[in-house]
Amino acid sequence: LHNGRIVLPDAIVEGRAVIIEGGKIAALTAVDEAGSDGEWIDVAGRLIAPGLIDIHIHGAHGHTFNDSTAAAFETITRENARRGVTALLATTATAPIADLVDCLAYGHEWMAEPRPGAQVLGMHVEGPYFDLAQAGAQDPANIRNPDDGTVEQLLTHHDIIRIFTFAPELPGTPALTARLVDLGIVAAAGHSSAKEEEVAPLIEAGLSHMIHIWSAQSSTVREGPWRKPGLLEVSLTDERLTIEMIADNKHLPPTLMKLAYRSIGPDRLCIISDATSGAGLAQGTRFRMGELEYEVHDGVGMLFDRTAFAGSTTFVNQMIPIVSNEVGVPLVEAVRMASLTPARVIGVDDRKGSIAPGKDADLAVFDVDFNAWRVMIGGRWIEQ
Repeated sequence: LHNGRIVLPDAIVEGRAVIIEGGKIAALTAVDEAGSDGEWIDVAGRLIAPGLIDIHIHGAHGHTFNDSTAAAFETITRENARRGVTALLATTATAPIADLVDCLAYGHEWMAEPRPGAQVLGMHVEGPYFDLAQAGAQDPANIRNPDDGTVEQLLTHHDIIRIFTFAPELPGTPALTARLVDLGIVAAAGHSSAKEEEVAPLIEAGLSHMIHIWSAQSSTVREGPWRKPGLLEVSLTDERLTIEMIADNKHLPPTLMKLAYRSIGPDRLCIISDATSGAGLAQGTRFRMGELEYEVHDGVGMLFDRTAFAGSTTFVNQMIPIVSNEVGVPLVEAVRMASLTPARVIGVDDRKGSIAPGKDADLAVFDVDFNAWRVMIGGRWIEQ
């Protein structure tokens, strides 16, 4: 690949060629040193970026991963690949335990062989162990506590679970944190009313990630004269944590995204879509997440009474221009927040997330508006 602007972790460079061999990035070299063998692809000045990685996505085009069907997984992964997202975590939403176990089992089946679309690197279990007051669009009928004996049913599929999110203040979370850390699963906090004093021991025990900052996160409360920080303040200040941000310009205005970026930085703050089955659907379209129904309104998923969002309807590639243009993040860092940073969160940065020799040839060639011109996964161009 040549005649493009190549996005490296810390710079955007020109005058070089990316050489792909056997599904891997073989070299990054000056064009006049690349030799004449192989197929030369002129990208006509476009941006050559590492494939984007979305570690928190529920669905697209009327389907969710909770559906546990080939049609759902294929629709979601193909649409993401078409947009330059080459890898993702299939993210569940709160549902009956039996349904979540079925979803994880289907994830196992899907990952067992090569598939079209974005590569599913594992599962992100979001719920059902949440605080009812912070349920958001999660189904309140199926929210429960982690000390009720159901955790081990989900952990039957621990080998494909990359992130497991829960509310830290619930009974049983110290044991849950220890179990997840022992299994090598990222323990994450979210949909929570926890105070700092409730989450701090879990961070000491290995909890390392916070999902969608400001969304369903507790903030400072007063108890008498005392101010008690919540998950938000911990997210902004604790350097041991990695943090997600929904950068659709709906969930958060630019001022809050700027605060997150300046406080956390691009190496710990990652862009996620939190896209639901409403992603890619037209204004006014109704969509479902489990037993509940929502609507695409004003470019975002919403409850019908407009009291809460119901996930985003924006894909990660569409968020990069928002982060760059509206928030003022340098483009190279905005891309890193959607590629190398999420790869580090889930421990795959040794093979994904950046353009470097030896890594998987997962690449996206973007037009100026960040629509994908061509997308490569494992050294093969996908069908657009």
